[in-house]
Amino acid sequence: MAIASTFLGGAKSRLLPAAIPFRFFGAAVIYHLLAWFLLLAGASATPNFAGGLGLPLAALHLVTLGVLCMTAIGASLQLLPVATRQAVGSQRWPLLIWWLYTPAVGAVAYSMAAGAPWLLAAGALTVALTLAAVAFMLARNLLGAKGMPVVVLHGWAALASLVVMLASALALTSAYLGYSLIDRPNAITLHVAFTGYGFMGMLVLGFSYILVPMFALADAPAQRPAFVSAALTIAALLLAGAAAFTPATQTLRLLSIGTGAAGLTVHMVLMTIAMRNGMRRQLGQPFVLVRVGWGCLAASLAAALGLVLDVPWERLPALFGVLLIGSLLSFLLGMLSRIVPFLAAMHAGVGRRAPLPSALTAQRPLDIHFACHLTALALLLGAVLADSVWLVRVAAIIGACGALAFAVFFVLAWSRMKAPVAVVGA
Repeated sequence: MAIASTFLGGAKSRLLPAAIPFRFFGAAVIYHLLAWFLLLAGASATPNFAGGLGLPLAALHLVTLGVLCMTAIGASLQLLPVATRQAVGSQRWPLLIWWLYTPAVGAVAYSMAAGAPWLLAAGALTVALTLAAVAFMLARNLLGAKGMPVVVLHGWAALASLVVMLASALALTSAYLGYSLIDRPNAITLHVAFTGYGFMGMLVLGFSYILVPMFALADAPAQRPAFVSAALTIAALLLAGAAAFTPATQTLRLLSIGTGAAGLTVHMVLMTIAMRNGMRRQLGQPFVLVRVGWGCLAASLAAALGLVLDVPWERLPALFGVLLIGSLLSFLLGMLSRIVPFLAAMHAGVGRRAPLPSALTAQRPLDIHFACHLTALALLLGAVLADSVWLVRVAAIIGACGALAFAVFFVLAWSRMKAPVAVVGA
């Protein structure tokens, strides 16, 4: 298959040491568990959450910065050099980024939970600087790209969105200190749109063109419709950005949602075709999570439409947030459950016989995580719909159990990667 051979051909020569991507994934696993604990602690304020400092905001940012962005950094550092057919460069920068970014995320979450604006400002500035360093590294890699133009286009769109995401985050942080750089509603709109749909969304769509065909053993999707999908989603982001600074705000936001929905529809059709025509038809539980992610992403656009139309329901912002974050988290956890054994197998095979990814996969913890994640997500949606604090608490407990199971899966994959070949294959 074209995509698999393109990805795998010469890939080992561009692999980073396992400790680099795996430390980002490991930090994401820990923050995933902590996010559920914070959600449990802030359950009483969650069903009607619409912004502001406190435990729900802290839990939200442990997911966005600690899980989603942390995973995206690790995956980008490992997958983009393979896709673009050139090495990432110095290995010191990724290590320095991890050492700065990981505690900064914890500082941001703590300051949000404790209501400490100055600590929030310090943590946010450190996060912004480290993500800017990530953007520089990835931009340098994309500039010399020698293949996969669709993935490269999504990468550039994600990096441009990252700039807007950081600027809006710093504007929101400065507002807590008494300095207003952008009107708060506009800053929130920019931050949500360019974080969820821009930076993370474009990375999710772009990496899908690598990972879905690779794991399904399918040919790469046709480039023309893939570029159409990318153009529509980029146009949607531009419309959302313009809406924050023009009088015709509602019209532009409606156009943004419609254009984004069209781009997502084309993308999902391409992915469905790849999975249907691939040699591997049984893709297992990870791709159930991927499909759930796509479905929640589409549903989040419907919720966004309700927000733009001022639907009179006070819990609509919370529903939108659960759908958007749930979509990205479901997709990334589904893909991470495949990426971790895949990369572990490639690293275990350097200089010796490579084990199969299945030999490095602890299936029982993944089964537990799968059931817990879907249950927790459904309960969270139910909690918002029913305005139930108890459902939030139950969802957080079940979600934490699932996160713990995923952590066990991750640790076992790492330990099996380091084990002798005879033990790995046993």
